Amino acid sequence: MNLKTHLLIAFIISLVCVVGFALTSLFISDHKIIDFDRNIIAAIQGLESPLLTKVMKFFTFIGSTPVVIVLIILLIIFLYKVLNHRLELILLISAIIGSAVLNQILKQIFHRIRPNFHRLIDISGYSFPSGHAMNAFTVYVIISFLLWRHIPSKWGRSLLICISTVMILAIGISRIYLGVHYPSDIIGGYLASGFWLAVAIWFFQYYKEKRYIKKLKRS
Repeated sequence: MNLKTHLLIAFIISLVCVVGFALTSLFISDHKIIDFDRNIIAAIQGLESPLLTKVMKFFTFIGSTPVVIVLIILLIIFLYKVLNHRLELILLISAIIGSAVLNQILKQIFHRIRPNFHRLIDISGYSFPSGHAMNAFTVYVIISFLLWRHIPSKWGRSLLICISTVMILAIGISRIYLGVHYPSDIIGGYLASGFWLAVAIWFFQYYKEKRYIKKLKRS
């Protein structure tokens, strides 16, 4: 795809995410999403069992900051040593750090208190948007983006997308199941991360294409 196509796609995705996030935050501020949140929480927590609790705690652990840091370090090593990529490292690190900073800024803006219906783990801090949801969305989407073109088969690419989708959804749902986030926190986290990734990836593609054009002119 050319630069104009990248720009259009990035604009559409970022616009959808911004509008979706704005509507979600508006519904939260006007208390118009309470019934939705409570119904989803009741449905998910209604499935509670000792085994499922262990599974959900595992996915929450997978989405935690220490695990994300280890995963990113492994990916950096893979990109640098195996694929011999340098430019992609800038995108990866910028996406992860930017997502974390954006999450903290938004939490301080909205100051939403965490739900206190039925908590299975203790946690502090504000609730909206979910840091775990933003971490998961950012990490697994950026992994899919960076590894996509290196997987030759459609089956392999489909598997990559399926694994990333499952991880994103499972980590988000685990936060609802464990009682530390409202569903709207998770949705807000996905949308905020989606906006940031659309912008970051577009700048990456823009710089990459301009760099390629300069090389062609020099040769």
